[in-house]
Amino acid sequence: MWTPILEPLERHHEVLALSLPGYGESPPLEGEPTVPALVDAVEEELDSAGFETAHLVGNSLGGWITAELARRGRARTAIAIDPAGLWTEKELAYSIRSLRNSVALARLLAPHAERVNRSALLRTLLMAQVQSRGWRSDPEEAAYALRAFADSPSFEATREWIYRTRAVPEGLDQISSPFLVIWGSWDFLLPVRQAARWARLVPGAELRVLPRLGHVPMADDPELVSEIVLDFAARHGEGRQALREEAVTQPAAG
Repeated sequence: MWTPILEPLERHHEVLALSLPGYGESPPLEGEPTVPALVDAVEEELDSAGFETAHLVGNSLGGWITAELARRGRARTAIAIDPAGLWTEKELAYSIRSLRNSVALARLLAPHAERVNRSALLRTLLMAQVQSRGWRSDPEEAAYALRAFADSPSFEATREWIYRTRAVPEGLDQISSPFLVIWGSWDFLLPVRQAARWARLVPGAELRVLPRLGHVPMADDPELVSEIVLDFAARHGEGRQALREEAVTQPAAG
């Protein structure tokens, strides 16, 4: 999902793009993949890369992690794209049910990932939960994402931990770095009404709603999203700074 915007970001910044532990090809954590444990893991990667602070960008679960890192003082700026976590009980139940269904479908189709994603129409239907313009996805990238989603050893565990504990982002009022919330108005996984909660709880947060884009707007309109990210970093940065991109091979709310 992040691939479409990496090149324009790399023209201006050093980019660290990663998959969370247990997602994509990243090995899972030894313990339970709770959100705090995932935040710790990403923070360790920042340390390993020599980034004391950076421009942080995350989507869905990654948006929640971005906020937690910002609270820890690791963000020069922070951009949360359709971030998970600030849901009502009814919204959480809906998202969990939707994700359970999508995992079941992904596992059913994973052995045929390349074949089904050759069709622009099928790609659009398969990605409808998270993209409004699924036909724009590269067929090979879409097939990889489908298999990665189906095979993730951590996704279900993180999702069920969130549902079991009713965990939510904490300390949002302690974030002092510039913070931008981006939300696709056609997000069918995390409704756009959740965006105002983030803007209200993070001091000084900016909010940008993107009309007719889905849960992963960087895949729907990479030109627009990369422009927004670069502009926000430029407005709040100095010189050539490290831009950190938190990449999740398949978006997840929990």
